Amino acid sequence: MTLSLAQLTGQDTQFLVPINARPNAPCLHPEVLEHLEALRHSAHQAGFTLTIASAHRSFDRQLAIWNGKYRGEKPVLDDHGQPIDIHTLTDNERVRAILRWSALPGTSRHHWGTDLDVFDQQALAPGESLALTQAEYDHGPQARFANWLHAHAPRYGFFFPYAQDQGGVAREPWHISHIATSQPLLNALTLDGLHHVIAQAPILGQQAILEQLDWIYSTYVTNICEVYSWNG
Repeated sequence: MTLSLAQLTGQDTQFLVPINARPNAPCLHPEVLEHLEALRHSAHQAGFTLTIASAHRSFDRQLAIWNGKYRGEKPVLDDHGQPIDIHTLTDNERVRAILRWSALPGTSRHHWGTDLDVFDQQALAPGESLALTQAEYDHGPQARFANWLHAHAPRYGFFFPYAQDQGGVAREPWHISHIATSQPLLNALTLDGLHHVIAQAPILGQQAILEQLDWIYSTYVTNICEVYSWNG
């Protein structure tokens, strides 16, 4: 399926489909559903309840997150997960600080409906909420599920674009991406197209973003981990 620039950047979501008939069900790219269901079934057989923490995210939703962080209304964290006082930073520094943990609107892989943040619902204690931190997946309640997921996700067509910190997006052991669908969409999201979208958006720090967009594109959009194995 070929997507328009509006679809690639999360501004047009009509191509997405809900994963089930429940109200407010997560939406995904239609070519992802069958493989996700197979992965979910395999997880169930292994004793896990694979649950979606985040699937598709629209441009407007990502914009609200970005602007909230830029204004200091939402927390911005450093490489060690500690809060940063955003008001002490220059515009360029604010942009770079936010990018470590939050995608620039228009560049999030969640716009495509091919990428998901997942966890094991059964691993949460009663009343406990998921924080999506590295500690949870490295040695916390999600560690056993994370090990299983890393070993089995490629069999069902998924990989981990942020399996390691490569100097761009921080490591996200919970983030899986549908290989066959996401790779063509990444190739289709060009720097020129992204520049056009950002230049027209009500995004805070716009000038600072556009001045370093080439660097953002190479560091945070195309800088992903390699796909080592896949059965497709």
